[in-house]
Amino acid sequence: MTETLSKPALTAHDLCGQLADLLLKKQLRLVTAESCTGGMISAACTDLAGSSAWFERGFVTYSNDAKAELLGVEDRVLRRAGAVCEAVARAMAEGALAHSKAQVAVAVTGVAGPTGGSPSKPVGTVWFGFALPGQVVTEKCHFPGDRAAVRTATLQHALTRLVELLS
Repeated sequence: MTETLSKPALTAHDLCGQLADLLLKKQLRLVTAESCTGGMISAACTDLAGSSAWFERGFVTYSNDAKAELLGVEDRVLRRAGAVCEAVARAMAEGALAHSKAQVAVAVTGVAGPTGGSPSKPVGTVWFGFALPGQVVTEKCHFPGDRAAVRTATLQHALTRLVELLS
């Protein structure tokens, strides 16, 4: 579980620049599947000029119906442990790849707060799914702070891990 980033964080713009360089070098395209961030990752990527060369599309799947309809997340998966779990993050990442022309996906599903938390999934709990050629990586993080802080930390972590995984 990751609480915070230990080294000084790069800006989202800087991380997107690094991500763009890696994706272009490897001739890969990115798709996002976002729940708790509501499109923040896609927005950060497309804020970078020239992003159409490496950013394929983004899905904002805030509701369970959207996760099922747009990404193919099975209802039984959503019902078994709820939307904030490893299985859903994995299914979102895999579904984003299946419903796009990208080769790399990032998915996020979490509890940004201030409500919606529980003892097993407190506010700040976020599951990530990263689908890359030949592998899917999932991880759970807990970020402190209010809704804005959790969403910003989720954006930062998603971009940082994509850069790390592609490096």
